[in-house]
Amino acid sequence: MKTFNKYIAVSALLLICLSACRVGKKYSRPELDMPQQYREQPVSVTADTVLLPWKTFFKDAALVGLIEKALSKNNDVAVAVMNMQQLELSYKQARLGLLPIVDLNVSANRNWLSKNSLNGSLSEQYLGTRYMDDYSATLRLSWEADIWGKARMQKEGALATYFSQKENLSALKTRIIVQVAQAYYNLIALDEQLKVAKRNVELGDTTLAMIQLQYNSALVNSLAVEQAEAQKKTAELLVPMTLQTIAMQENALSILCGSFPDSITRAESLAAVMPEEVFPSGVPAALLSRRPDVKAMEYMIVSANARTGLAKAALYPTISITPSIGSNSYLFNTWFDLPGSLVKSVGVGLTQPIFQKRSLKAAYDIALIDQQKASAQFRQSVLTAVGEVSDALVRSKYADERIDLVEKKKASLTKATHDVMMLYKSAMATYLEVITAQNNALQNELEAITIRRDKLNAITDLYRALGGGVEN
Repeated sequence: MKTFNKYIAVSALLLICLSACRVGKKYSRPELDMPQQYREQPVSVTADTVLLPWKTFFKDAALVGLIEKALSKNNDVAVAVMNMQQLELSYKQARLGLLPIVDLNVSANRNWLSKNSLNGSLSEQYLGTRYMDDYSATLRLSWEADIWGKARMQKEGALATYFSQKENLSALKTRIIVQVAQAYYNLIALDEQLKVAKRNVELGDTTLAMIQLQYNSALVNSLAVEQAEAQKKTAELLVPMTLQTIAMQENALSILCGSFPDSITRAESLAAVMPEEVFPSGVPAALLSRRPDVKAMEYMIVSANARTGLAKAALYPTISITPSIGSNSYLFNTWFDLPGSLVKSVGVGLTQPIFQKRSLKAAYDIALIDQQKASAQFRQSVLTAVGEVSDALVRSKYADERIDLVEKKKASLTKATHDVMMLYKSAMATYLEVITAQNNALQNELEAITIRRDKLNAITDLYRALGGGVEN
Protein backbone atom coordinates (compact mmCIF):
# COMPACT_ATOMS: atom_id res chain seq x y z
CA MET A 1 0.00 0.00 0.00
CA LYS A 2 2.86 2.37 0.85
CA THR A 3 4.57 1.58 -2.44
CA PHE A 4 1.29 2.24 -4.26
CA ASN A 5 0.86 5.64 -2.58
CA LYS A 6 4.49 6.54 -3.23
CA TYR A 7 4.08 5.69 -6.92
CA ILE A 8 1.00 7.91 -7.21
CA ALA A 9 2.69 10.79 -5.37
CA VAL A 10 5.80 10.67 -7.58
CA SER A 11 3.71 10.49 -10.77
CA ALA A 12 1.51 13.40 -9.69
CA LEU A 13 4.54 15.53 -8.75
CA LEU A 14 6.13 14.85 -12.13
CA LEU A 15 2.95 15.77 -14.01
CA ILE A 16 2.49 18.97 -11.99
CA CYS A 17 6.04 20.04 -12.87
CA LEU A 18 5.38 19.35 -16.56
CA SER A 19 2.13 21.32 -16.41
CA ALA A 20 4.12 24.54 -16.10
CA CYS A 21 4.67 24.44 -19.87
CA ARG A 22 2.42 26.43 -22.22
CA VAL A 23 2.37 26.47 -26.00
CA GLY A 24 -0.13 29.31 -26.60
CA LYS A 25 1.03 32.92 -26.86
CA LYS A 26 -0.23 35.58 -24.49
CA TYR A 27 -2.61 38.12 -26.00
CA SER A 28 -1.22 41.48 -27.11
CA ARG A 29 -3.36 44.26 -28.56
CA PRO A 30 -2.90 44.88 -32.31
CA GLU A 31 -1.08 48.06 -33.24
CA LEU A 32 -3.50 50.88 -34.04
CA ASP A 33 -2.43 54.07 -35.78
CA MET A 34 -5.07 56.26 -34.15
CA PRO A 35 -5.55 59.89 -35.25
CA GLN A 36 -4.95 62.68 -32.75
CA GLN A 37 -8.34 64.31 -33.29
CA TYR A 38 -11.61 63.84 -35.11
CA ARG A 39 -12.27 65.37 -38.50
CA GLU A 40 -14.01 68.77 -38.45
CA GLN A 41 -13.27 69.05 -34.72
CA PRO A 42 -10.40 71.41 -33.74
CA VAL A 43 -10.70 70.30 -30.09
CA SER A 44 -11.34 66.58 -29.92
CA VAL A 45 -13.77 64.66 -27.76
CA THR A 46 -13.14 61.44 -25.91
CA ALA A 47 -15.16 58.45 -24.82
CA ASP A 48 -13.58 58.62 -21.38
CA THR A 49 -15.20 61.96 -20.68
CA VAL A 50 -18.71 60.90 -21.66
CA LEU A 51 -19.68 59.50 -18.28
CA LEU A 52 -23.12 61.10 -18.25
CA PRO A 53 -25.78 58.41 -17.55
CA TRP A 54 -28.65 58.30 -19.99
CA LYS A 55 -31.14 59.20 -17.25
CA THR A 56 -29.25 62.45 -16.83
CA PHE A 57 -28.53 63.05 -20.52
CA PHE A 58 -32.17 62.73 -21.57
CA LYS A 59 -34.22 65.36 -19.74
CA ASP A 60 -37.77 64.48 -20.80
CA ALA A 61 -39.59 62.34 -18.22
CA ALA A 62 -41.78 60.60 -20.83
CA LEU A 63 -38.71 59.62 -22.87
CA VAL A 64 -36.90 58.31 -19.77
CA GLY A 65 -39.95 56.17 -18.96
CA LEU A 66 -40.01 54.73 -22.50
CA ILE A 67 -36.29 53.88 -22.36
CA GLU A 68 -36.70 52.15 -19.00
CA LYS A 69 -39.59 50.14 -20.41
CA ALA A 70 -37.61 49.17 -23.50
CA LEU A 71 -34.56 48.05 -21.49
CA SER A 72 -36.70 45.90 -19.20
CA LYS A 73 -39.18 44.43 -21.70
CA ASN A 74 -37.41 44.35 -25.08
CA ASN A 75 -37.16 40.73 -26.22
CA ASP A 76 -33.77 41.19 -27.92
CA VAL A 77 -32.34 42.28 -24.57
CA ALA A 78 -33.94 39.25 -22.88
CA VAL A 79 -32.30 36.88 -25.40
CA ALA A 80 -28.92 38.60 -24.94
CA VAL A 81 -29.18 38.23 -21.15
CA MET A 82 -29.89 34.50 -21.51
CA ASN A 83 -26.90 34.17 -23.84
CA MET A 84 -24.77 35.69 -21.09
CA GLN A 85 -26.12 33.20 -18.58
CA GLN A 86 -25.13 30.35 -20.89
CA LEU A 87 -21.62 31.73 -21.32
CA GLU A 88 -21.27 32.21 -17.57
CA LEU A 89 -22.03 28.51 -17.10
CA SER A 90 -19.46 27.66 -19.81
CA TYR A 91 -16.84 29.71 -17.98
CA LYS A 92 -17.61 28.00 -14.68
CA GLN A 93 -17.23 24.66 -16.45
CA ALA A 94 -13.89 25.73 -17.98
CA ARG A 95 -12.61 26.74 -14.54
CA LEU A 96 -12.88 23.09 -13.47
CA GLY A 97 -10.59 21.91 -16.29
CA LEU A 98 -7.64 21.24 -13.96
CA LEU A 99 -9.66 19.03 -11.61
CA PRO A 100 -9.54 15.23 -12.03
CA ILE A 101 -12.56 13.13 -13.00
CA VAL A 102 -13.68 10.70 -10.30
CA ASP A 103 -16.08 7.83 -11.06
CA LEU A 104 -17.68 5.34 -8.69
CA ASN A 105 -18.78 2.07 -10.26
CA VAL A 106 -20.74 -0.50 -8.25
CA SER A 107 -21.90 -3.69 -9.97
CA ALA A 108 -23.19 -7.18 -9.19
CA ASN A 109 -23.21 -9.86 -11.91
CA ARG A 110 -24.23 -13.57 -12.06
CA ASN A 111 -23.03 -15.65 -14.98
CA TRP A 112 -24.34 -19.18 -15.74
CA LEU A 113 -21.35 -21.08 -17.04
CA SER A 114 -21.02 -23.93 -19.48
CA LYS A 115 -20.37 -27.38 -17.96
CA ASN A 116 -17.76 -28.03 -20.61
CA SER A 117 -15.82 -24.83 -19.83
CA LEU A 118 -12.95 -24.66 -17.38
CA ASN A 119 -14.63 -21.93 -15.33
CA GLY A 120 -17.88 -23.90 -15.27
CA SER A 121 -16.24 -27.09 -14.03
CA LEU A 122 -14.23 -25.20 -11.40
CA SER A 123 -17.32 -23.32 -10.24
CA GLU A 124 -19.33 -26.49 -9.81
CA GLN A 125 -16.38 -28.21 -8.12
CA TYR A 126 -15.50 -25.48 -5.61
CA LEU A 127 -18.76 -23.53 -5.21
CA GLY A 128 -21.27 -26.23 -5.83
CA THR A 129 -23.23 -24.04 -8.27
CA ARG A 130 -23.48 -23.78 -12.03
CA TYR A 131 -23.19 -20.03 -11.87
CA MET A 132 -20.56 -17.60 -10.67
CA ASP A 133 -21.24 -14.24 -8.92
CA ASP A 134 -19.07 -11.16 -9.18
CA TYR A 135 -19.47 -8.22 -6.79
CA SER A 136 -17.39 -5.14 -7.52
CA ALA A 137 -17.09 -1.56 -6.23
CA THR A 138 -14.39 0.65 -7.78
CA LEU A 139 -13.44 4.28 -7.24
CA ARG A 140 -11.53 5.45 -10.32
CA LEU A 141 -9.68 8.74 -10.73
CA SER A 142 -8.68 10.04 -14.17
CA TRP A 143 -6.51 13.11 -14.56
CA GLU A 144 -4.89 14.57 -17.66
CA ALA A 145 -1.81 16.63 -16.87
CA ASP A 146 -2.19 20.19 -18.12
CA ILE A 147 1.28 20.14 -19.64
CA TRP A 148 0.63 22.68 -22.38
CA GLY A 149 -1.71 24.98 -20.46
CA LYS A 150 -4.89 23.75 -22.16
CA ALA A 151 -7.07 24.22 -19.10
CA ARG A 152 -5.80 27.76 -18.63
CA MET A 153 -6.44 28.57 -22.29
CA GLN A 154 -9.95 27.11 -22.09
CA LYS A 155 -10.60 29.28 -19.05
CA GLU A 156 -9.19 32.40 -20.76
CA GLY A 157 -11.21 31.76 -23.92
CA ALA A 158 -14.45 31.17 -22.01
CA LEU A 159 -13.91 34.29 -19.89
CA ALA A 160 -13.13 36.42 -22.95
CA THR A 161 -16.23 35.13 -24.74
CA TYR A 162 -18.32 35.92 -21.65
CA PHE A 163 -17.02 39.48 -21.44
CA SER A 164 -17.48 39.92 -25.18
CA GLN A 165 -21.15 38.98 -24.82
CA LYS A 166 -21.42 41.31 -21.85
CA GLU A 167 -20.13 44.19 -23.98
CA ASN A 168 -22.43 43.15 -26.83
CA LEU A 169 -25.33 43.36 -24.36
CA SER A 170 -24.23 46.87 -23.41
CA ALA A 171 -23.95 47.80 -27.10
CA LEU A 172 -27.45 46.40 -27.72
CA LYS A 173 -28.87 48.41 -24.82
CA THR A 174 -27.13 51.53 -26.15
CA ARG A 175 -28.63 51.00 -29.60
CA ILE A 176 -32.09 50.49 -28.10
CA ILE A 177 -31.74 53.68 -26.04
CA VAL A 178 -30.85 55.61 -29.19
CA GLN A 179 -33.60 53.98 -31.25
CA VAL A 180 -36.22 54.83 -28.60
CA ALA A 181 -34.97 58.42 -28.33
CA GLN A 182 -34.90 58.97 -32.08
CA ALA A 183 -38.33 57.38 -32.58
CA TYR A 184 -39.62 59.65 -29.81
CA TYR A 185 -38.09 62.72 -31.48
CA ASN A 186 -39.58 61.66 -34.79
CA LEU A 187 -43.04 61.47 -33.21
CA ILE A 188 -42.74 65.01 -31.84
CA ALA A 189 -41.48 66.24 -35.23
CA LEU A 190 -44.51 64.63 -36.89
CA ASP A 191 -46.78 66.36 -34.37
CA GLU A 192 -45.23 69.70 -35.28
CA GLN A 193 -45.61 68.95 -38.99
CA LEU A 194 -49.28 68.13 -38.37
CA LYS A 195 -49.75 71.48 -36.63
CA VAL A 196 -48.10 73.27 -39.56
CA ALA A 197 -50.33 71.42 -42.04
CA LYS A 198 -53.48 72.33 -40.10
CA ARG A 199 -52.44 76.00 -39.86
CA ASN A 200 -51.89 76.06 -43.60
CA VAL A 201 -55.29 74.48 -44.20
CA GLU A 202 -56.83 77.33 -42.21
CA LEU A 203 -54.75 79.85 -44.14
CA GLY A 204 -55.85 78.20 -47.38
CA ASP A 205 -59.49 78.55 -46.32
CA THR A 206 -58.99 82.29 -45.72
CA THR A 207 -57.17 82.78 -49.03
CA LEU A 208 -59.79 80.76 -50.94
CA ALA A 209 -62.63 82.74 -49.34
CA MET A 210 -60.95 86.03 -50.29
CA ILE A 211 -60.37 84.95 -53.89
CA GLN A 212 -63.92 83.59 -54.09
CA LEU A 213 -65.26 87.03 -53.11
CA GLN A 214 -63.10 88.65 -55.79
CA TYR A 215 -64.32 86.11 -58.31
CA ASN A 216 -67.94 86.90 -57.36
CA SER A 217 -67.09 90.56 -57.96
CA ALA A 218 -65.56 89.70 -61.34
CA LEU A 219 -62.13 90.91 -60.21
CA VAL A 220 -60.46 87.57 -60.96
CA ASN A 221 -61.28 84.65 -63.20
CA SER A 222 -62.11 81.04 -62.28
CA LEU A 223 -58.47 80.01 -62.70
CA ALA A 224 -57.59 81.96 -59.55
CA VAL A 225 -60.26 80.06 -57.58
CA GLU A 226 -59.01 76.71 -58.89
CA GLN A 227 -55.39 77.54 -58.03
CA ALA A 228 -56.37 78.58 -54.51
CA GLU A 229 -58.40 75.39 -54.11
CA ALA A 230 -55.41 73.31 -55.27
CA GLN A 231 -53.09 75.08 -52.82
CA LYS A 232 -55.53 74.34 -50.01
CA LYS A 233 -55.68 70.64 -51.02
CA THR A 234 -51.87 70.50 -50.94
CA ALA A 235 -51.96 71.43 -47.25
CA GLU A 236 -54.93 69.14 -46.60
CA LEU A 237 -53.10 66.15 -48.13
CA LEU A 238 -50.38 66.53 -45.52
CA VAL A 239 -52.85 65.91 -42.68
CA PRO A 240 -53.90 62.26 -43.38
CA MET A 241 -50.40 61.37 -44.55
CA THR A 242 -48.89 62.72 -41.31
CA LEU A 243 -51.55 61.03 -39.16
CA GLN A 244 -50.76 57.74 -40.88
CA THR A 245 -47.03 58.15 -40.26
CA ILE A 246 -47.68 59.07 -36.61
CA ALA A 247 -49.72 55.91 -36.06
CA MET A 248 -47.06 53.72 -37.67
CA GLN A 249 -44.29 55.38 -35.64
CA GLU A 250 -46.26 54.85 -32.42
CA ASN A 251 -46.70 51.19 -33.33
CA ALA A 252 -42.97 50.75 -33.99
CA LEU A 253 -42.00 52.49 -30.75
CA SER A 254 -44.48 50.40 -28.74
CA ILE A 255 -43.02 47.17 -30.15
CA LEU A 256 -39.49 48.43 -29.45
CA CYS A 257 -40.58 48.91 -25.83
CA GLY A 258 -41.84 45.32 -25.67
CA SER A 259 -45.58 46.06 -25.77
CA PHE A 260 -48.43 45.88 -28.26
CA PRO A 261 -49.05 48.92 -30.51
CA ASP A 262 -50.63 51.80 -28.61
CA SER A 263 -50.58 55.59 -28.40
CA ILE A 264 -47.47 57.26 -26.95
CA THR A 265 -47.51 60.14 -24.49
CA ARG A 266 -44.93 62.74 -25.52
CA ALA A 267 -43.70 66.33 -25.19
CA GLU A 268 -45.25 69.25 -27.05
CA SER A 269 -42.22 70.40 -29.06
CA LEU A 270 -38.71 69.46 -30.09
CA ALA A 271 -37.30 72.45 -28.22
CA ALA A 272 -38.63 70.99 -24.94
CA VAL A 273 -36.62 67.76 -25.29
CA MET A 274 -33.30 69.15 -26.55
CA PRO A 275 -30.51 67.56 -24.40
CA GLU A 276 -27.41 69.45 -23.37
CA GLU A 277 -24.27 68.97 -25.45
CA VAL A 278 -21.57 68.25 -22.88
CA PHE A 279 -18.64 66.72 -24.73
CA PRO A 280 -15.26 67.76 -23.28
CA SER A 281 -11.91 67.52 -25.07
CA GLY A 282 -9.77 64.44 -25.61
CA VAL A 283 -8.40 62.07 -28.29
CA PRO A 284 -9.99 59.28 -30.36
CA ALA A 285 -7.84 56.56 -28.74
CA ALA A 286 -10.02 56.82 -25.64
CA LEU A 287 -12.86 55.23 -27.62
CA LEU A 288 -11.26 51.89 -26.75
CA SER A 289 -12.10 52.38 -23.10
CA ARG A 290 -15.82 53.15 -23.52
CA ARG A 291 -17.30 51.83 -26.75
CA PRO A 292 -18.87 48.45 -25.84
CA ASP A 293 -18.82 47.19 -29.43
CA VAL A 294 -15.09 47.97 -29.74
CA LYS A 295 -14.35 46.25 -26.43
CA ALA A 296 -16.45 43.24 -27.51
CA MET A 297 -14.36 42.86 -30.67
CA GLU A 298 -11.12 43.01 -28.65
CA TYR A 299 -12.38 40.30 -26.32
CA MET A 300 -13.08 38.16 -29.38
CA ILE A 301 -9.36 38.42 -30.29
CA VAL A 302 -8.50 37.17 -26.80
CA SER A 303 -10.91 34.26 -27.27
CA ALA A 304 -9.50 33.48 -30.73
CA ASN A 305 -5.97 33.62 -29.32
CA ALA A 306 -6.95 31.01 -26.72
CA ARG A 307 -8.51 28.77 -29.39
CA THR A 308 -5.30 29.02 -31.44
CA GLY A 309 -3.29 27.90 -28.42
CA LEU A 310 -5.65 24.97 -27.85
CA ALA A 311 -5.37 23.91 -31.50
CA LYS A 312 -1.58 24.01 -31.22
CA ALA A 313 -1.63 22.05 -27.96
CA ALA A 314 -3.60 19.31 -29.71
CA LEU A 315 -0.48 18.63 -31.81
CA TYR A 316 1.53 17.69 -28.71
CA PRO A 317 1.37 14.55 -26.55
CA THR A 318 -1.03 14.16 -23.63
CA ILE A 319 -0.13 12.43 -20.39
CA SER A 320 -2.76 11.01 -18.06
CA ILE A 321 -2.79 9.11 -14.78
CA THR A 322 -5.65 6.77 -13.80
CA PRO A 323 -5.37 5.25 -10.30
CA SER A 324 -8.28 3.22 -8.91
CA ILE A 325 -9.13 1.41 -5.69
CA GLY A 326 -12.06 -0.80 -4.73
CA SER A 327 -13.26 -4.18 -3.56
CA ASN A 328 -14.11 -7.33 -5.49
CA SER A 329 -15.50 -10.71 -4.39
CA TYR A 330 -17.41 -13.69 -5.75
CA LEU A 331 -19.41 -13.89 -2.50
CA PHE A 332 -21.76 -11.16 -1.33
CA ASN A 333 -20.93 -11.61 2.37
CA THR A 334 -17.20 -11.08 1.71
CA TRP A 335 -17.68 -8.18 -0.76
CA PHE A 336 -16.35 -5.56 1.66
CA ASP A 337 -14.17 -7.92 3.71
CA LEU A 338 -11.01 -5.81 3.72
CA PRO A 339 -8.16 -6.17 3.04
CA GLY A 340 -8.96 -9.57 1.50
CA SER A 341 -11.34 -8.11 -1.13
CA LEU A 342 -9.26 -4.98 -1.78
CA VAL A 343 -8.26 -4.34 -5.41
CA LYS A 344 -6.16 -1.40 -6.66
CA SER A 345 -4.48 -0.32 -9.86
CA VAL A 346 -2.62 2.63 -11.33
CA GLY A 347 -1.95 3.55 -14.91
CA VAL A 348 0.01 6.29 -16.67
CA GLY A 349 -0.66 6.88 -20.34
CA LEU A 350 1.02 8.98 -23.03
CA THR A 351 -0.77 9.73 -26.29
CA GLN A 352 1.05 11.38 -29.18
CA PRO A 353 -0.85 12.09 -32.42
CA ILE A 354 1.17 10.62 -35.32
CA PHE A 355 -1.01 10.37 -38.41
CA GLN A 356 -4.46 11.94 -38.51
CA LYS A 357 -4.61 13.06 -42.14
CA ARG A 358 -3.12 16.43 -41.15
CA SER A 359 -6.47 17.31 -39.54
CA LEU A 360 -4.84 18.68 -36.36
CA LYS A 361 -2.42 20.85 -38.35
CA ALA A 362 -5.28 22.07 -40.52
CA ALA A 363 -7.34 22.87 -37.41
CA TYR A 364 -4.41 24.92 -36.04
CA ASP A 365 -4.03 26.81 -39.34
CA ILE A 366 -7.77 27.54 -39.38
CA ALA A 367 -7.64 28.80 -35.78
CA LEU A 368 -4.69 31.03 -36.67
CA ILE A 369 -6.62 32.55 -39.60
CA ASP A 370 -9.66 33.04 -37.32
CA GLN A 371 -7.44 34.97 -34.92
CA GLN A 372 -6.15 37.15 -37.77
CA LYS A 373 -9.74 37.74 -38.90
CA ALA A 374 -10.73 38.78 -35.37
CA SER A 375 -7.80 41.21 -35.30
CA ALA A 376 -8.87 42.73 -38.63
CA GLN A 377 -12.47 43.01 -37.41
CA PHE A 378 -11.23 44.76 -34.28
CA ARG A 379 -9.31 47.31 -36.38
CA GLN A 380 -12.41 47.80 -38.53
CA SER A 381 -14.56 48.37 -35.42
CA VAL A 382 -12.13 51.09 -34.30
CA LEU A 383 -12.27 52.73 -37.75
CA THR A 384 -16.07 52.54 -37.69
CA ALA A 385 -16.21 54.03 -34.19
CA VAL A 386 -14.00 56.98 -35.10
CA GLY A 387 -16.00 57.45 -38.31
CA GLU A 388 -19.33 57.46 -36.44
CA VAL A 389 -18.06 60.12 -34.03
CA SER A 390 -16.78 62.22 -36.94
CA ASP A 391 -20.10 61.82 -38.78
CA ALA A 392 -22.11 62.84 -35.73
CA LEU A 393 -19.88 65.87 -35.13
CA VAL A 394 -20.27 66.97 -38.76
CA ARG A 395 -24.05 66.47 -38.69
CA SER A 396 -24.38 68.43 -35.45
CA LYS A 397 -22.16 71.26 -36.66
CA TYR A 398 -23.93 71.77 -39.97
CA ALA A 399 -27.38 71.25 -38.46
CA ASP A 400 -26.68 74.34 -36.35
CA GLU A 401 -25.79 76.30 -39.48
CA ARG A 402 -28.90 75.04 -41.28
CA ILE A 403 -31.11 75.96 -38.32
CA ASP A 404 -29.71 79.49 -38.35
CA LEU A 405 -30.31 79.81 -42.09
CA VAL A 406 -33.82 78.35 -41.99
CA GLU A 407 -34.81 80.73 -39.19
CA LYS A 408 -33.61 83.69 -41.25
CA LYS A 409 -35.44 82.30 -44.26
CA LYS A 410 -38.57 81.93 -42.13
CA ALA A 411 -38.43 85.59 -41.13
CA SER A 412 -38.12 86.61 -44.79
CA LEU A 413 -40.93 84.32 -45.93
CA THR A 414 -43.24 85.45 -43.09
CA LYS A 415 -42.73 89.06 -44.16
CA ALA A 416 -43.12 88.11 -47.82
CA THR A 417 -46.42 86.31 -47.13
CA HIS A 418 -47.75 89.26 -45.17
CA ASP A 419 -46.64 91.75 -47.83
CA VAL A 420 -48.04 89.77 -50.75
CA MET A 421 -51.43 89.55 -49.04
CA MET A 422 -51.48 93.31 -48.55
CA LEU A 423 -50.42 93.87 -52.14
CA TYR A 424 -53.00 91.39 -53.39
CA LYS A 425 -55.75 93.20 -51.50
CA SER A 426 -54.56 96.40 -53.16
CA ALA A 427 -54.55 94.70 -56.58
CA MET A 428 -50.77 95.11 -56.79
CA ALA A 429 -49.99 91.37 -56.72
CA THR A 430 -51.45 88.36 -58.51
CA TYR A 431 -53.08 85.34 -56.88
CA LEU A 432 -50.18 83.21 -58.18
CA GLU A 433 -47.76 85.31 -56.13
CA VAL A 434 -49.95 84.77 -53.07
CA ILE A 435 -50.05 81.01 -53.59
CA THR A 436 -46.30 80.83 -54.25
CA ALA A 437 -45.51 82.77 -51.08
CA GLN A 438 -47.77 80.56 -48.98
CA ASN A 439 -46.31 77.35 -50.48
CA ASN A 440 -42.74 78.56 -49.84
CA ALA A 441 -43.61 79.36 -46.23
CA LEU A 442 -45.18 75.90 -45.78
CA GLN A 443 -42.15 74.08 -47.18
CA ASN A 444 -39.78 76.15 -45.07
CA GLU A 445 -41.68 75.36 -41.86
CA LEU A 446 -41.59 71.64 -42.65
CA GLU A 447 -37.89 71.85 -43.47
CA ALA A 448 -37.18 73.67 -40.19
CA ILE A 449 -38.85 70.86 -38.23
CA THR A 450 -36.80 68.27 -40.12
CA ILE A 451 -33.54 70.12 -39.43
CA ARG A 452 -34.29 70.43 -35.69
CA ARG A 453 -35.05 66.71 -35.59
CA ASP A 454 -31.76 66.02 -37.41
CA LYS A 455 -29.95 68.08 -34.81
CA LEU A 456 -31.48 66.01 -31.99
CA ASN A 457 -30.58 62.79 -33.76
CA ALA A 458 -27.00 63.99 -34.32
CA ILE A 459 -26.55 64.82 -30.62
CA THR A 460 -27.98 61.43 -29.64
CA ASP A 461 -25.78 59.59 -32.15
CA LEU A 462 -22.72 61.47 -30.88
CA TYR A 463 -23.58 60.51 -27.30
CA ARG A 464 -23.81 56.85 -28.34
CA ALA A 465 -20.75 56.96 -30.62
CA LEU A 466 -18.63 58.20 -27.73
CA GLY A 467 -19.65 55.27 -25.56
CA GLY A 468 -22.46 56.93 -23.65
CA GLY A 469 -25.83 55.41 -22.98
CA VAL A 470 -24.94 52.61 -20.57
CA GLU A 471 -25.01 52.84 -16.81
CA ASN A 472 -21.65 52.06 -15.21
